[in-house]
Amino acid sequence: MLVYIIRRLVMLIPILFLISMVSFFVIELPPGDWVSTYLNNLRVSGIEVSQQEAARITAMYGFDQPSYMRYLAWMRGILTRGDFGWSFQWGRPVNDVIAERLPLTLTISILSLIVSWSIAIPIGIYSATHQYSVVDYFATFWGFIGLATPGFLLAMILAYAFYRFFGFSALGLYSTQYLDAPWSWGKFSDVLKHLILPLFIIGLAGTGSTIRVLRGNLLDELKKQYVITARAKGLSEMKILFKYPVRLAFNPLFSTIGWLLPAIFSGEVLISIVLSIPSLGPLLLRSTLAQDMYLTGSIVLILSALTVIGSLISDIYLAWSDPRIRYEGVSK
Repeated sequence: MLVYIIRRLVMLIPILFLISMVSFFVIELPPGDWVSTYLNNLRVSGIEVSQQEAARITAMYGFDQPSYMRYLAWMRGILTRGDFGWSFQWGRPVNDVIAERLPLTLTISILSLIVSWSIAIPIGIYSATHQYSVVDYFATFWGFIGLATPGFLLAMILAYAFYRFFGFSALGLYSTQYLDAPWSWGKFSDVLKHLILPLFIIGLAGTGSTIRVLRGNLLDELKKQYVITARAKGLSEMKILFKYPVRLAFNPLFSTIGWLLPAIFSGEVLISIVLSIPSLGPLLLRSTLAQDMYLTGSIVLILSALTVIGSLISDIYLAWSDPRIRYEGVSK
């Protein structure tokens, strides 16, 4: 097991290297760059910029060099100093800009995953063990509703409903009276109230598919011979259910963590924009529109790293939980 984990960690190095190249060079594909946009905005506003001044600004931000030189300088800073570069739009280091919003983004993403599984797992198990019951049909219906309803649309509807019927504005992370107030129990409670809606909406996006996957896999396991044999031996239904079938039915859920984490993050982007939550989602949109390449590339790199890390967690769990999976080569 330890050898397998070490081998998987070593395999991550070239993958992350290729991801960093794609993250950087894809952002530079559109014509123009941040400096040219900045100079054009100065000229439009009536500020004359001489050729010497334009050349000085271009050299100051490194745009007088080829793309591959800027990429190498960016990667050298990340690997040697943990420096993700400079944000042109914010006029600050990328590390500082991301550090302000990354904890909230990770909190929302992880809690949304917990909310989604807390709802989907009990319903999926009950639907499989009570196939074609009223609860099964109801869960299937709401699962399809959850899959078909865009998260940003649900966010707008629920935000309006909360304000219309409860007088509570779900926009932002704080209420108006707590914007500049120091941390207190009241401010902490207010943050929790504002997080309920985005956690529910983002978590609901994956609940329907999780219910369907768990139900289908558990139904397959319950029809296998070892379950029939366990029933013939007189074991209780609860012991039969949770000893092997449920554990094996969890494998597809954990195997999808690799794409589920970035999927939650992607859904969080639009929902955070709609609900005005200061997370990485709105920041990614603004930096992309402004062609702030180091900030955008760093966010995309972090998002891609979540996919790789999620896949690693999935593989380690599957290797630990399912003895049928063999990762070591068979000696001949």
